[in-house]
Amino acid sequence: MSARAHSLVQLSVAGALLTLAVAAPPAAAGQGHAVPLRIATYNIHAGTGSDGVFDLDRQAAALRALDADVIGLQEVDVHWGERSQGLDVAGELARRLGMRVSFAPIYSLDPVTAGSPRREYGVAVLSRFPVRSEANHEITRLSTQDENPVPAPAPGFGEATLKVRGVPVQVFVTHLDYRADPAVRVAQVADTRRIMARERAARPGARQVLLGDFNAEPSAPELGPLWRELRDAGAGTGGTYPAAAPEKRIDYVAVGRGVRVREAAVPEEAAASDHRPVVTDVSLTRG
Repeated sequence: MSARAHSLVQLSVAGALLTLAVAAPPAAAGQGHAVPLRIATYNIHAGTGSDGVFDLDRQAAALRALDADVIGLQEVDVHWGERSQGLDVAGELARRLGMRVSFAPIYSLDPVTAGSPRREYGVAVLSRFPVRSEANHEITRLSTQDENPVPAPAPGFGEATLKVRGVPVQVFVTHLDYRADPAVRVAQVADTRRIMARERAARPGARQVLLGDFNAEPSAPELGPLWRELRDAGAGTGGTYPAAAPEKRIDYVAVGRGVRVREAAVPEEAAASDHRPVVTDVSLTRG
C-alpha cells in the first residue's frame, strides 16, 4: 500500500470513530456504577446483655464494631421503665454512634407519673444518611400488654426512606411474633408483603431492604412467601440465637431487586444482647 493510500485509510477510520463518538448519547451521571452499603440488624434486648445486665456502653461498642451504614434494631425501649433506666435507648445509641434515628413504637403507653415522657417500645433504624421520610405501619399483632389479646392491626413495622449517594432506599424493620403457633406470623408476612409492594409502587426505582427478628428459621413455611420478592442475604451464615451458643438463625437482612449481596456474616458477639447481630455488605444498582 502506498503512503498516500495508508494515510487515507487512517483518516477514514478516525472519521468513523469521531462520527460514532458524536452520535452516541452521553452516559447518565453515575449510570452503571454500583453503590456500596453495609447493612446490619440487631435485636438489642432493650440494652440488656446475655448476662442479664443492662449496659448501654457495651451495646454501643458492639454496634460501633459493625461499622454499618444502616442498622435495624428490635426490642428498643424509649423511656419504657426501670429495666433500661428510663432512657431513650434509640436516641442514646444514635447519639453515641453519630447516626440519625427513626423510631417506630409498637406500644406507646401513658407515663406512670404525670408530666413524664410516654413509655414506648418498638423498633428503630439507625442511619449514617439523612432520613428523607419515615412511617410506622400497622401489621397483625397479638399484644403482650392485654390480658386476653386477639390478633389485630397494630403499629411497629417501621420504614425509613434514605437517599444513599443518589439511590433511594426504603429500609423496613420488623419484629415478628415469637409464639410457637405460626398463625400470627403467617398474617404478619402477608401484611409485610402487601405494605412493601404498595411502597415499592409509590416510589418506582427505590431499593428495598427488610431487617429484623423474624422468630422463625429460614425454612419455616410461614416465611416462604417472603422469599418470592426478597433474598435472604445471610443464607449460609451461622445461628443468631441465643447469643451465648446460637442454636437457630432467626435474625435477617433480606434484600429486594437491585440490591446485590456481596458478603454476610454473624459476628461472634455473645455478650451485648441475647441475640447476635447480622451484618451484610451489598451493592445498590442505579436506575
